[in-house]
Amino acid sequence: MLAPTIEAAELGEAVGEDAGLRERTRLRRERTLTVGAPLLVLIVALGGWELFVRANQVPAYILPAPSLVLQTLWTKWPLLQSSLLFTVKLTLLALALAVIGGVALGTLFALSRTVEVSLFPYAVVLQVTPIIAIAPLIMIYVDSVMGALLICAWIVAFFPILSSTVIGLRSADHNLRDLFTLYRASSWQRFRLLLAPSALPYFLSGLKVSGGLALIGAVVAEFVAGAAGKETGLASRIFEASFRSDIPLMFAALLLVSLCGIVIFLVTSWVSRRVLGHWPESELKRER
Repeated sequence: MLAPTIEAAELGEAVGEDAGLRERTRLRRERTLTVGAPLLVLIVALGGWELFVRANQVPAYILPAPSLVLQTLWTKWPLLQSSLLFTVKLTLLALALAVIGGVALGTLFALSRTVEVSLFPYAVVLQVTPIIAIAPLIMIYVDSVMGALLICAWIVAFFPILSSTVIGLRSADHNLRDLFTLYRASSWQRFRLLLAPSALPYFLSGLKVSGGLALIGAVVAEFVAGAAGKETGLASRIFEASFRSDIPLMFAALLLVSLCGIVIFLVTSWVSRRVLGHWPESELKRER
């Protein structure tokens, strides 16, 4: 009786190792596809763009070749670098203020129905009003250009954090709520141990949205402000290049704006995966 038992155990171990190997192979193939497919499309698109411009001898002031854009990025890097740092600083400050204000106000809304009914409609009005329509007023009433740009970017990034926080705080399981009530948990214990963990996946989803919106708000606000000079962002470089018909410089600045947005999305996605790495599967599905 011992031999069949040993053989069954060995067979089970072999099956488990084989299943683990297949799973690792599948994950490796999926990661390769996730990275390789977009990269291949990008290479083909850039190659086609380069060939089209060279074959048709399209002037640079109409459509620059990718090689010329990269060359411009290299030669104008000192100017573009300072503008990139300005845009990144403005975006991150706006995002940080949106997180602080959105979480604080969202928590207040979730805990007080009266406060929510009183203030939430104004938050909606602020969100649905196009920022390009109210930015000139902000520029008039705020003396500091940096402060005005920051307010504009904050308005755009604020609402997703607020709404996701409110929804998340209210998503706690009702049975767990009853359990906390049964054990006479304090308001702080209820918030710290039940409401905040339940809201975390929703908050991280809102954070990924607000990261991109903060960048959009910063660029749009700078366009509206029409700021110029050395200590300005990438939007000003695009604005100035359009007046001089320096199309390669415009493309170089646009490339940096796009890369900045991609980096923000990748960082917020990485933070989300790290925080929710050991989260229950149901919560992971919500976050996705």
